[in-house]
Amino acid sequence: MLVIGGGPAGVTAALQARELGAEVTLVEAKRVGGTSLNEGPAPLRTLARAARLVRDARSWGRFGLRGDPPEVDVSAALANAGRFAGYAHDQRRLADVIRDQGIELVEGSGPARFVDPHTVRIPDGRRFGGDAVIVAVGGHAGRLPIPGAELALTYQDIRDLTELPATVAVVGGADTGCQLASILADFGARVTVIEASPRLLPHADLDVSTGMAGSFVRRSITVRTSTLVERLERTSSGVAVHYRFGSGPTVLDVDAVFFAVGWPGNADALAADAVGIATARGQVKVGKDLRSSLPHVLAAGDVNGLSMLVPSARHEGQVAAENAVLGTRRQVDHQVVPTGSFTDPEYGSVGLTEAQALERGDYAVAVVRYGDLVRPVLDGHPEGFCKLIVDRDHRHLLGAHVLGEYSAEVIQMVAACMAADMRIEQVAALQLAFPTFTEGVGVAAARLVRELGVTALAAPLSALLPPKGPRSEP
Repeated sequence: MLVIGGGPAGVTAALQARELGAEVTLVEAKRVGGTSLNEGPAPLRTLARAARLVRDARSWGRFGLRGDPPEVDVSAALANAGRFAGYAHDQRRLADVIRDQGIELVEGSGPARFVDPHTVRIPDGRRFGGDAVIVAVGGHAGRLPIPGAELALTYQDIRDLTELPATVAVVGGADTGCQLASILADFGARVTVIEASPRLLPHADLDVSTGMAGSFVRRSITVRTSTLVERLERTSSGVAVHYRFGSGPTVLDVDAVFFAVGWPGNADALAADAVGIATARGQVKVGKDLRSSLPHVLAAGDVNGLSMLVPSARHEGQVAAENAVLGTRRQVDHQVVPTGSFTDPEYGSVGLTEAQALERGDYAVAVVRYGDLVRPVLDGHPEGFCKLIVDRDHRHLLGAHVLGEYSAEVIQMVAACMAADMRIEQVAALQLAFPTFTEGVGVAAARLVRELGVTALAAPLSALLPPKGPRSEP
């Protein structure tokens, strides 16, 4: 087995293939761990933590605390983000753990390229091959095909900053763009988010999108949707962003521009198409069994474009290894994959949005606002909500969407209920800890049980409180 790429998908595939008895070679161009550990979610989460601490310090007076809030040392915060990746490698000895499993690990190899359907060559001339090959080389931050695109930074550049830019334009208002905007704003930058779609987080549930946009505006983050960036231009003080809203061209002068406009795959760097592996936009085309156009070559993780999430990459790594070693046709399953953000406020989602549920048929929905619960009010974070969507006929959860503190944790609990195929009355019967944010799940479930007339169930106290405003404006 040859595994190309040492991120979550590649490492999981290599370990699983070894567990199944294969001789495994894992080739990684840089350092094992991939973007998620070395450059992406984990380091970015440390910056989000610093931003959250700054935000919380501003609320000290509300809790009877006295003292000056801390000032942001951008260099120190960025250095801390880098230390986390070092910890995983130096303290946990990630590379040694992989080698201890009997895997041949080739780390820091530089880019590998196919020389035939079973073999790759690295820059020093060495070749590595396998009876089966798993491509797990991930992706990279995309750039708009516009004049001046080279002037923009991406999230991968944020750790190289030596000082905080006073004014920033973030081009792209999906997950990564909103995370960057939120962190930079908490650090003190004046941020403008520019999104081509009609709303922020265009793929999220509408309530999450609406709630996030409202929160950004309250935090003085400028949000410009239905707006197209046409070119970037260097100025004496920074970058001029030329964009168009409607029919009118406009210019925004900022110190720095960050692109968050997609995540193309890295398959092109492998010369995959030259040996007959079908690709598109840098991604390997695969079926649900993760096999490419060459049956012995499988692709897992971001490079196949199926899910683009760390837990999905690990799942795909396991499936790809099993199919490659055992010759099985196991298929990937991304039906229940919870996602969480590093924004302020956090948001989390799993399953269908309400718009997707509407397309499928009859459904019921309940939204519990955090202002109606005890813990969010106690913590001073009453903004946000928990939303559950269920199928009326079978009473199974179709989706859940949470906005507010601890959303990335709360959504995991709902995902577990969905994976267990629980009916909504079973969710309502769970004895959840009090006071917690997760209590919102139980209150929403109780409301749905009463609405659907499943059984006689006394409403929780929070469920008796009147809702605040229309549901579309949480």
